[in-house]
Amino acid sequence: MNIYSLMKNPIIPIEQQFINKPGEKQWDYKAICCFAATGFFLDNDTYYTNQKVLRPATEYVDGQEKPYFKWHYAPRDITFSQAVDEFADLFEYISREQLGGAKIILPLSGGLDSRSLAAALKGKTYVHTYSYKFEHSFDETKYGKEIAKRMGWKFDEFVIPHGYLWEKIDDLSKINQCYADFVSPRQMAVVDSYPTMGDVFYLGHGGDLFFDSMGVKDTLSLDDQLETLYKIIVRKGGLELAESLWRYWGIEGSFEEYFRERMRNYLSSIDIDNANARLRAFKSYYYVPRWTCVNLAIFAKYHPLSIPYFDNRMCEWLCTIPEKYLAGRQIQIEFIKRKAPELASIPWETYSPCNLYNYAVYNSFSKQIVVVYHKIIRRLNEIVSGRVCTARNWEIQYLGKENDNQLRGALLSDSGIAPKEVCQIFYNKFIEGNQEQKVWYSHPISTLLVLTKKCE
Repeated sequence: MNIYSLMKNPIIPIEQQFINKPGEKQWDYKAICCFAATGFFLDNDTYYTNQKVLRPATEYVDGQEKPYFKWHYAPRDITFSQAVDEFADLFEYISREQLGGAKIILPLSGGLDSRSLAAALKGKTYVHTYSYKFEHSFDETKYGKEIAKRMGWKFDEFVIPHGYLWEKIDDLSKINQCYADFVSPRQMAVVDSYPTMGDVFYLGHGGDLFFDSMGVKDTLSLDDQLETLYKIIVRKGGLELAESLWRYWGIEGSFEEYFRERMRNYLSSIDIDNANARLRAFKSYYYVPRWTCVNLAIFAKYHPLSIPYFDNRMCEWLCTIPEKYLAGRQIQIEFIKRKAPELASIPWETYSPCNLYNYAVYNSFSKQIVVVYHKIIRRLNEIVSGRVCTARNWEIQYLGKENDNQLRGALLSDSGIAPKEVCQIFYNKFIEGNQEQKVWYSHPISTLLVLTKKCE
């Protein structure tokens, strides 16, 4: 009996499991074009026509697929306070169950997901925390440092160095198997420190999706939902790259028509009337397992993972919570304020200098003066240092003479599935473009870099 004859895949699988069909592997060019447009493979697609991945929330018995859970929306008549109480009980129970007595490794940021994890760990003594920031960038680590200080935990501060990718790219391509880009996972720059930090990674992936709305009216039509989804998942420059590959490989028809039809079919198959809940369900089923989870393999190479937001019980509970409580990160914010008020008073990076008690006044005149002041100081620092503040990982991997030599050598090689002719066209557009054009073409460059590393 193989593992596919009797297997129950989680609602949010944190690793891809592959099914290989008989015969020689053949490139699935349509699937690869979708990957080029979005940065992830759709549904159960892979690079090959005769290879698939196991679908989320599905049982496999003797080669047959049987979904055991479908995302739905069945809100209960409960108060907001009850919803927070239920979340706290479930979140902390799952965390205790997954962590046991392990030595915990907790990456920290200025957001709510890792802060909610920190609140759940209040009273724990062995927690090894860390944060990182880009070289020549603003100080992202100050939030994590303050969280660790108030909780009495060990803290490490890392700087993501210029051009680190080129020494790591071969290892990274093996770890994520070229199913996600190479520049998003900054953790690859600090993996040498992971083995001695502790026993298990405690990660907050999924919180930002599950505990916020999708920013649309609950009654939005299916057509408008499709347009919203299209804007969310199609990357800058992605459609242009996908269409170029589609033409190069001589595929009949229009890529955009093919892609839109697939999106419509997937979205309409989700039996949820509420637009926000339906869009969240789409991302939870199609996007999270095939993009968010792919680079979790970097963490998993070194230690087991605890991801409480991805637990089946959390997913099932979410389907019963009214949308009005999920919008605006309310539940996470209230949980942190109740559990660890000392963490709630630390500035929230998205609304800095405001914290979880006063972020609602972020757009007030007085607060905007403070925000503008910090922007001016940052710009003055850039002028004095002669360096632009790094805001994106690709900037420290692709820009500069040494990086350009590495990028050009990798992109214009004859390896992988990326057509050299297409690589040359997009490389020229990226290198010769202004800053706005570089931002636009950074995704195509990252995708083509992945495809050059993907060999049969």
